[in-house]
Amino acid sequence: MMSFAQWGNALYFGKKSYGVIPRKRTFAGIACALMAVSIILMATLGFNQSIEFTGGSQFTVAGSAQTDQQAAYDALAGEGITSDVRVSALGADSIRVQTASLDTATSAAVRDALAQAYGVDSADVQSNSIGPAWGADVTKKALQSLVIFVALVTVIMTVYFRSWTMSCAAMIALAHDMLVTVAVFALTRVEVSPATVIGFLTILAYSLYDTVVVFDKVRELTRGVWDQKRFTFGELVNLAVNQTMVRSINTSIVAVLPVAAILFIGTWLLGSGTLTDISLALFVGMIAGAYSSIFVASPFLVILEERRARTREHTAAVEAARARGTESAEGTTPAAVRVAPVVPGHHLGQAAQPVRKNRRNR
Repeated sequence: MMSFAQWGNALYFGKKSYGVIPRKRTFAGIACALMAVSIILMATLGFNQSIEFTGGSQFTVAGSAQTDQQAAYDALAGEGITSDVRVSALGADSIRVQTASLDTATSAAVRDALAQAYGVDSADVQSNSIGPAWGADVTKKALQSLVIFVALVTVIMTVYFRSWTMSCAAMIALAHDMLVTVAVFALTRVEVSPATVIGFLTILAYSLYDTVVVFDKVRELTRGVWDQKRFTFGELVNLAVNQTMVRSINTSIVAVLPVAAILFIGTWLLGSGTLTDISLALFVGMIAGAYSSIFVASPFLVILEERRARTREHTAAVEAARARGTESAEGTTPAAVRVAPVVPGHHLGQAAQPVRKNRRNR
């Protein structure tokens, strides 16, 4: 059985290859379907927004001997508060209670009721209130940050790769990762907080990093692609995807494992409200980013390139050369890409190599 290292070497040198680009329209269709479903989920289900976005009152009970959430619901019901109440455990001895905005007198009554329900002193129940105007300002700033980030990245990608098709393909992959991650929050009803927004911005950077790694290899392999008739643009992109596949997998595993530990340990041991928001965003976003760099960005890059006349003409010329069975300047026309292309030239022979001087004759 082939080891992981042998598998990686076989992928790099083209001895083993997965046809990602030959199935580019299938993967592009899957990506479009995922984005469409994500938009539908967000539109129909909405989000479970935290108090920072909606505004309201929050109470935190610390040092409690028991964390039964029903006790909080009963305490608030005794004060006539039964709607818009959210209770979650924070660690092993704390409870967080969120309600709609309450006046000062009602807040004091709720604080005393929670202290009595959990057997703690009133001083151990912290309370604070957040107005809806502050939550609206947080939402506005978050959207502004996202728009500015995407605009700057689009310009930087275009300048860096000197190719608008690479920039557009990277942005499509970025939109795929963002929509899928946000849809998971709409589906699971995990609370969306300012920490979640930080997680979203972080996965955008991670997604771009993985895509840039693949596109750097694409740029390397496709340098001078129009001057040869052995390989099509799509074949070289497919080789680049296979050559960077192992690196993408390794990078993703190393990044996802600690985040998964935070997500699952935080949820099971510390309570669902502790670090779940940001860790879930990172967990889903990193996996989606690794997937999209190979199965979204690369297929869309080839699809966009094949809309250009230059690419179509070159592909037709390569296929015509293969049909004639002729030989190009680089050698016999291959059936598949097996090695990375080299700079045109030839080996000068052993006689052209530097000769080491015999020191005994000096």
